Amino acid sequence: MDIKQEGLFHHRSLSDKERKNLAILELIRKKGPISRTEISHITDINIVSISNYMKDYIAKGMLVETGCDVSTGGRRPELIELNAKGLYVVGLDIGASNIIATVTDFSINVVSKAKIPTPAGDTGEITLKAIESIGELLEKAGVERGKIKAVGIGAACSNNRFHPTIDAVREKFGIDVFMGSGAACAAFGEKRLNPKADVEDLLYMYSDVGCGIIIKGDAYFGAGGNAGEIQISHEHISKEEELLFFRSSQYLKPWGMDLGIIRMAKHEIEKGVGTKIVACAKGDPKNISTEVVIEAAKQDDEIATDIVRNAGMNLGVRIAYLVNLFNPEVVVVGGGVEKAGELILGPIRETVKKLAFSEQAGAVKIITSALGEDAVSLGAASLTVREIFLKA
Repeated sequence: MDIKQEGLFHHRSLSDKERKNLAILELIRKKGPISRTEISHITDINIVSISNYMKDYIAKGMLVETGCDVSTGGRRPELIELNAKGLYVVGLDIGASNIIATVTDFSINVVSKAKIPTPAGDTGEITLKAIESIGELLEKAGVERGKIKAVGIGAACSNNRFHPTIDAVREKFGIDVFMGSGAACAAFGEKRLNPKADVEDLLYMYSDVGCGIIIKGDAYFGAGGNAGEIQISHEHISKEEELLFFRSSQYLKPWGMDLGIIRMAKHEIEKGVGTKIVACAKGDPKNISTEVVIEAAKQDDEIATDIVRNAGMNLGVRIAYLVNLFNPEVVVVGGGVEKAGELILGPIRETVKKLAFSEQAGAVKIITSALGEDAVSLGAASLTVREIFLKA
C-alpha cells in the first residue's frame, strides 16, 4: 500500500509517465547538451514521443535548445539542456545548531547560500526564522520569485514536528514545499553530487543521530517519512529502565551529534590530564568543540587521538549492524565528525571489519562526506528537483 503524507518526500511506485519523465530529464541533467536522437537511443523511447516530451518541457521553461550537434549526414541535430537560468529551487536544512538555505538551479549548482543559528524556541519560532532566511536568501541571490519552483526541507528530527512548517512556507511563497529527514536528504545529496557515492545501495551516517538510506538508487523514507532512526526512543522509559537497558544493549546508547567527543574531552581535562585540547580551546574549556578536539588529534595529541578513536569505534559498532542489515556498497560518514578524516575512518573500518559478516564487510566502502555541512540542503534541493521532474 502506498502511504503518503502530503508534502513529505516519499518512495512510491511510479506511473509510466513519471518513469519516462524522470529517465529523460535525469539523462539531460547528466549528459546535456544532448540531441533528441541520442535521448531516444539511450532511453529506448521512440523519437516521436521524445520530440513531444521535449516540446512540452521547453514550453514549461524546464529545457532550452542550445545550438546544433555535428551532423552525421543531413540536418544537424539540435541540442537540448536544462534551463540553468530559468528555474530554481530552495534547499533548506533545519538542523539542531544551524539553519542552512541554498538556492540552486535544476543541475544543483549553488546560486546563493545563507547560514544562521537555529533559534532555541519552539517549532513556530524556528519556522518563522526559516521563512525569514529563505526570503533574505532569494533577495541576495537576485532570483525572481516566479522562477523559484519549489522548496525542499530536510529536518534534523521527526517530520511530524515540522509538518506545520510545510504549510507555513507554502502559504508564504505560494509554491510547492516538500520535507524529509535530514539524513535521508543528505544521503540523496551525496548519491547525486559525490562521484564516490554514485551507487545503487548507500547509507549516510548523520553522525549518531540518523541514517539516510538509498536502496536501488532511490531514497527510502519509510511509511511516515522517518525511516533511518538509529537510536531507541526514551519517551516512555524511566531512568532506571534506561540504565538497565543500556547495560545490556550498549551499542544502542545515544552518543549525540558529536559522538560524545566533547563530553569525553571535558572529562579528561577535569581529571587534570595534560592535553593540547586546552591550547586548541584557547585555554577555556567552554570553547571545546568537536572541531577543537579533532584539531588537537591532528597535532598528534594522545588524549585527543584516543577520544576520536573511541568515537569512531562506537559509531563503527552501529555501522556494522547496518552493514549486515542493508549490505550497502558505500557508507558515507557525515554530520561533522567526518572532519577528522582517517583519524575516525580508521577505527570505524576496523570495527566494521571485526563485527560485520565478512561478505558484507568486504563489499562496503566507508568514506567521508564530500558535501560537508551542505549535504542536507543540497540533498533537499536534489529531491525537490526530482519531484519536479516526476510531475513534468
